[in-house]
Amino acid sequence: MAKTIYVLNGPNMNMLGIREPHLYGKTTLKDVEALCARACKERGYEMDFRQSNHEGDLIDWLHEAHAKKVSGVVINPGGHTSTSISLLDAVKSIGPLPVIEVHISHVHQREEWRQWSYIGHGVKASLCGFGVNGYVLAISGLVSMLEDVKD
Repeated sequence: MAKTIYVLNGPNMNMLGIREPHLYGKTTLKDVEALCARACKERGYEMDFRQSNHEGDLIDWLHEAHAKKVSGVVINPGGHTSTSISLLDAVKSIGPLPVIEVHISHVHQREEWRQWSYIGHGVKASLCGFGVNGYVLAISGLVSMLEDVKD
């Protein structure tokens, strides 16, 4: 199995640092990529970091992760969280590849419709409310899961 972690980001994540900084902070997606790269490297993993505003790209990348036998996926589905059954189906279709869902804001303290996650029904774990550091926690948790499997 490749020692690679995919970090996938959905719609509007390219606007981090600009969009609603009172909720998401001023950190850019480029900063998040550097943070994730460092977290992966420290744990002995390569990283493939991607962002798209298109649901089909995210689905294709999940399928690709499975086909390439990567170690796991960290995903911030953005607005597709509460709308995409297709993304849930993609996550379920690539099992047992572990997928971790991450959100920068604390979605359970926001609008009611943001509190529902379709993808949450297919992932191994979900994190929210830790800001961009949630990505590092997700990577750390994913690596712990992978190492537990090896034991």
